[in-house]
Amino acid sequence: MTAEPTAEPVESADPVKPRGRIARTAVLVAVFICAACGLVYELALVALGSYLIGDTVGQASIVLSLMVFAMGVGALAAKPLQRWAAPAFAGIELLLALLGGISVLGLYAAFAWLSLYMPALIATALVLGVLIGAEIPLLMVLLQRIRRQDAGSAVADLFAADYVGGLVGGLAFPFLLLPLFGQVQGALLVGMVNAAAGIGLVLTVFRRELSKRATLLLTGATVLVGGVLVGAYAFADDFEVTARQALYADPVVHSERTPYQDVVLTESVSLNGNSDTRLYLNGDLQFSSMDEYRYHEALVHPAMAGPRERVLVLGGGDGLALREVLRYPDVREVTLVDLDPAVLELARTDPRVSTLNKDAFADPRVRAIAADAFSWLRDNRERYDVVLVDMPDADSTATAKLYSTEFYGLVRQAMSDNARVVVQAGSPFFAPKAFWCIESTMRSAGLNTVPYQIAMPSFGEWGFHLAGAAPESAISMEIGPSISMEIAGDHTTEGHPVAPFGGTPLASAGTPLASAGAPPLRLPADAPPLRSLDVATLQAAATFSPDRTRIPGLQPSTLMHPTILQYAQGEWANY
Repeated sequence: MTAEPTAEPVESADPVKPRGRIARTAVLVAVFICAACGLVYELALVALGSYLIGDTVGQASIVLSLMVFAMGVGALAAKPLQRWAAPAFAGIELLLALLGGISVLGLYAAFAWLSLYMPALIATALVLGVLIGAEIPLLMVLLQRIRRQDAGSAVADLFAADYVGGLVGGLAFPFLLLPLFGQVQGALLVGMVNAAAGIGLVLTVFRRELSKRATLLLTGATVLVGGVLVGAYAFADDFEVTARQALYADPVVHSERTPYQDVVLTESVSLNGNSDTRLYLNGDLQFSSMDEYRYHEALVHPAMAGPRERVLVLGGGDGLALREVLRYPDVREVTLVDLDPAVLELARTDPRVSTLNKDAFADPRVRAIAADAFSWLRDNRERYDVVLVDMPDADSTATAKLYSTEFYGLVRQAMSDNARVVVQAGSPFFAPKAFWCIESTMRSAGLNTVPYQIAMPSFGEWGFHLAGAAPESAISMEIGPSISMEIAGDHTTEGHPVAPFGGTPLASAGTPLASAGAPPLRLPADAPPLRSLDVATLQAAATFSPDRTRIPGLQPSTLMHPTILQYAQGEWANY
């Protein structure tokens, strides 16, 4: 709450002035609690939007700007109510507690059943902002009725309690409420605390200012609001299950909200008896058991053509890429880094997933690490023969950094001589700018790329970039807040591209979009039997239709200028 207070409080004609340090402390405690609750409501709206929509920056900007604007409106609207400050404050707190408490529940329902999330979010932010903004002027009046003091001192006392309350609310939301209660029940619990603080202050410290009728009305309203909040809390779990199921066509067999994302597993059985297990993270499909082998064979096996004793998998917590890597007996060690330990645990213990990945995490060659890949790479000093980057799409600020020049620079540092890296790059059909922006970004980090694509029924056309590292001498790197790199010119011998890091000619025939020095797009000579790839299929995968070929002039994506986020969000919004 940061609304501007009224400098000169308006006294009622014959106000009752409760006195004493206890009464004054009670008002400041109410300010503290109301501030904490108000900030939790704001953060809950931002967090829900980031889970459901994925655009954390956009959601935060919309919610915070609307609520701050509405708080100013609320402060002005509270002026006529100052004469009846005590009952007005109690009524506003009850209404705020009710609407703030059920805000997450209502917005989730609007998203799941009505497809009206954004209009509902805007309306909710405005209404809550008006109610929060009306608190401070009324609390200022109540504080002055206890003991009059100059405006500067009153504002200092009030805002000190307000800001400390905001601190506590801001820390309690991510570290206490979300882990222990979740978003829906956490908001409802805060609503109950909000109602208790508001009505408790008025019915104790300022009870003599209330008429019998006002007391009865507030008591009845308190019972009603409390009943709604408690009832909603009791049925919150059932509501979440029902609303979540409405978002998915198939039955939900596992769901959990972790500190990082919403994890959902669905399973269906067709009339012919075939089952389809699907994993969703924040509502985005990660795999379908019907065709995931097409994706993971294309992701893994082209990169395994060459030295492969030590393999690094970034992302891929479901273990399906890991399954393909472990099919090579000469792989000595695999390190897998995934952000969410809950996904790793699901892949290890849920029989639907562990059967798909063939218990890959039980293989003694595997070392699984739950960590942020960007941070882990910064501390890493090991080198790998193969790096597989299997990250969620760059459609949010959290994932955009994993498609940046800085990130690929760290990946390059983790690559040994003649190592290969492959990056899943989204759809060259649905999001061509995002796809080719990833290539531009990889090249800006000193990686020589060759693009290819496959067809998947569950995803559509899907693309990858296979790359090798340019020589250190060809890269000028400036270490600082960001990493800037410059790639050396083409390296050719008798018209054929040659690996700038040494070895035999690398660029393959039939890969016209490969950059000089890119590794050959081929399968290992000793590749295990594959269901979707052979030599001819992989060669065809390197051909792009004229309307989906490389787009020139795309700027690399960096931490400070995440152009990939703009492309991904803009293009996927059309589908």
